[in-house]
Amino acid sequence: MNWIQTYQGKKFYSVEPRAEDVDIRDIAHSLANLCRFNGHCLRYYSVAEHSVRVSRELPPELRLWGLLHDAGEAYLTDLPRPVKQFLPQFNELEDRVLCRVAERFGLSWPMPPEVKHADNVLLATEARDLMAAPPEPWNLGVEPLPGRIEPLLPPDAERWFLGEFEKLTHP
Repeated sequence: MNWIQTYQGKKFYSVEPRAEDVDIRDIAHSLANLCRFNGHCLRYYSVAEHSVRVSRELPPELRLWGLLHDAGEAYLTDLPRPVKQFLPQFNELEDRVLCRVAERFGLSWPMPPEVKHADNVLLATEARDLMAAPPEPWNLGVEPLPGRIEPLLPPDAERWFLGEFEKLTHP
């Protein structure tokens, strides 16, 4: 078997992805059920909620990219950054999937650096609000956002993600 079954019962070929197989409903559902930090946060916090928050830190022309910056994780899963750096083949697969996501939704490739910066700002905020006190500083080089994160439950995060997608694609 060289495909995964998505939430909606479709086939998705993660190694040879096709843009026509990318579906926002599959992405939203999967990311809402995927916990950040490999599940090591103090409360459940979804990749879907993280993605909406990243999107809202960007200028309007980059918000869709921000919302979809982790969409590849819906089809591959997430790996912690310290692990990912040792798996170049996984990074290639992730780029392949994300490139198809970009193609499907009319986004430029590669991902703009501003999106990565917003992702790091959210990471710093999430570390402050959702993780236990660290054994040593994370040294992310960015300041966290002033507001505190109160995580949503998966169904609420999925609705928020889909609502944000609708606003960004059908203003």
